[in-house]
Amino acid sequence: MATGKNPLFDTATTLGKIFLFLGVSAICGVLVAGLLVPAAAVSGSAASGSIQFFDTLPAELKVDPPSQSTTILASDGSPIANLYAENRTRVSLDQMSPHIKDAIIAIEDSRFYEHGGVDTTGILRALVSTARGNKQGASTITQQYVNNVINSSLEAEGKGDEVLLNGVNKGVGDKLREMKLAIALEKKFTKEQILEGYLNIVFFNRDAYGIEAASKFFFSTTAKDLTLPQAALLAGVVNSPSYYDPITNPENAKVRRDLVLHAMLTQGKIKQADYDAAVATPVQTKVTQPRQGCAYSQTAPYFCDYVLHLLLNNPAYGADAAERERKIFRGGLTIKTTLDPKAQSVAQAQVDGSAGANPDKWGASLVSVQPGSGKIVSMAQNTVWFPADGKFDQTQNFNVDVQDAKGNDLNGLGGFQPGSTMKPFTFAEWLNEGKSMSTQLNGAVRRYPPGFPWKNTCPTPTTDSYDDTAGTHDLQNADENHYKYMSVLDGLANSINTITFASAAQVDLCGIQKIVDAVGIHEGLPSPNGDDPNPKVPMTRLSSLIGARQTAPLTMASAFATFANNGKYCEPMAIESVTDATGAQLPAQSPNCRDAIKPEVAHGVAYAMQEVLNRGSGSLIQPRISTRTTFPIAAKTGTNDNNSSTWVAGYTSGLATATWFGDPLGNQQRAGQNVTINGNFYKGIDGYMIAGPQFSNYMAQVAPAYGTDPFPAPPSDMLYSPAPVPDPVTVPRTTIPTGKSTEPATQPSADPTPAPTKSSGKK
Repeated sequence: MATGKNPLFDTATTLGKIFLFLGVSAICGVLVAGLLVPAAAVSGSAASGSIQFFDTLPAELKVDPPSQSTTILASDGSPIANLYAENRTRVSLDQMSPHIKDAIIAIEDSRFYEHGGVDTTGILRALVSTARGNKQGASTITQQYVNNVINSSLEAEGKGDEVLLNGVNKGVGDKLREMKLAIALEKKFTKEQILEGYLNIVFFNRDAYGIEAASKFFFSTTAKDLTLPQAALLAGVVNSPSYYDPITNPENAKVRRDLVLHAMLTQGKIKQADYDAAVATPVQTKVTQPRQGCAYSQTAPYFCDYVLHLLLNNPAYGADAAERERKIFRGGLTIKTTLDPKAQSVAQAQVDGSAGANPDKWGASLVSVQPGSGKIVSMAQNTVWFPADGKFDQTQNFNVDVQDAKGNDLNGLGGFQPGSTMKPFTFAEWLNEGKSMSTQLNGAVRRYPPGFPWKNTCPTPTTDSYDDTAGTHDLQNADENHYKYMSVLDGLANSINTITFASAAQVDLCGIQKIVDAVGIHEGLPSPNGDDPNPKVPMTRLSSLIGARQTAPLTMASAFATFANNGKYCEPMAIESVTDATGAQLPAQSPNCRDAIKPEVAHGVAYAMQEVLNRGSGSLIQPRISTRTTFPIAAKTGTNDNNSSTWVAGYTSGLATATWFGDPLGNQQRAGQNVTINGNFYKGIDGYMIAGPQFSNYMAQVAPAYGTDPFPAPPSDMLYSPAPVPDPVTVPRTTIPTGKSTEPATQPSADPTPAPTKSSGKK
């Protein structure tokens, strides 16, 4: 038996339809009256109460720019990476295809240009349809825009749990508020402004917000170049991005697309021939997957991460970490950096080639800066962010301090033992005290016992010594032929440990420390004092004379740039400019330089380090533009005690570079001895062997573009002196104990790489 339904009110009957129409009309009248009529004009307590409720609803909508992608650029404007919380690129209405404008209006709001924000005809139609059991929406494009703006603001404030979705968690009050705001919005903005705002904010896919990103994602094109079938398809996706997704649900997407095309045809926006051709077009996508974040950078992921760190830790971008993150990932910033993509390409090729297939995961890195500005020109290492094709994967940045990567996650590696690349700073203090580089010192002195009278005028004198009863802490040179008298210049050129210490014994250690501090050298590991958010731990130990403490390649490149810049040190600089989505300038970086050492001392060091390449430990890696042509360049090699950390740091007048090769894993204690790398066997890896070619090849290709002017000559009194200086100790130790290592157990050794013509026979 049929259920009892009163035929009088059956909507299938004529009388039922009349009652339904009257009821719906009354509801619409109340809504419109409540939205448009002042409370004073309405009589009756119920009506007055309703209007008072409407009046309490906000009438102003703060329309902030929607979340936009931030772009990090190289110095020439080429992209390095995109950062976003929502993948969106805002474009103006005239940069959108007419098809997408017509399609979205046809399917979402055909009376868009006729209503004032709320379509009462659409409300009536929706109510009738709902009463008949067919739920239908009635939101205009303006109302949808209001809803998107509100939700976007909530997301930007970190209140995603308060987002309201149509038909899901909206109440009557929410809908009325939306309607009132829509009416107010129409009074403030033109229809074109509203349509432009809507098409830039609307959600198409989790990887595409706004029409420009959607065009790129689904069709690898721009909003301006969308075809009719493409535009109709995207207009259809808006209604239910998951259900009408053309990638996962192409059949549903085609049905919806054809519905949009039919609406465009019936509304006179396209001709029959256009319609026929469009519906006959198969649904085909050409996806361009967005690559969000530094990890996906094709050119410089680790440099990108370093830049991101600088911004995330800059209070100018927000009072706390969350606010700064919102600013960077939602603010549509354009960050122009100092990176030279041509130099970066050369740097990456060099480090990638250093270890070949690299099954043993040896690390290589290169970083260069511009003297006089501190601008970082390149930053590369031989790893990838994500494992792929057996490549060496690593998220730690080899080139920077621990605290200079991955925001506050302490994911920089913190550097490596710099070995003999520290020796030029002892040499610099020797010159700073008015001594000559031709002074002869006794390289046979290998022990500095406890109580040795080091001169140290700093408040905290050193307590280090080079002596113990077993002789294991004797100073070691690379071979037996250099425990003898030689000039301070020859000692640096051939990287002789005993000469470096003989020099230090004649100067104020505090002076060495002041030079090291002035050129920015510090340990790459964080301070034990957890209260210091950006610690710079000085290289305070005597063992630092020959590089026993860990420091980062960027630190060394910037320090060596000081010699090229007439003694002025410039802090590393990575960010040239930052603009927001409106074009306003935000805080960036500018050169921050200071006097560090005397100009004549810098010139003397440059003179000596040219000799390193001319006839000393780096003679095999002299960069050449061609087989015969060289240019003025100064450098120092470096190798630690177990050959696990090898370096070359050097400079021309216009570019300073530090290259490194060694063990980057764990505690960095794997010895670089008796190993095969890239098909070559090494009894012991030294600075000139792998890090050296990285430096030489890179500088030969890149340095000429930055300037290779001759270095200024040092004063003549720096070059010449009359006689040897007396030994600082009475009985020098001149033999290596039988069965002991030829290098100190905990200290770096000199580079065993004098010129091939030297008697040492080392190559």
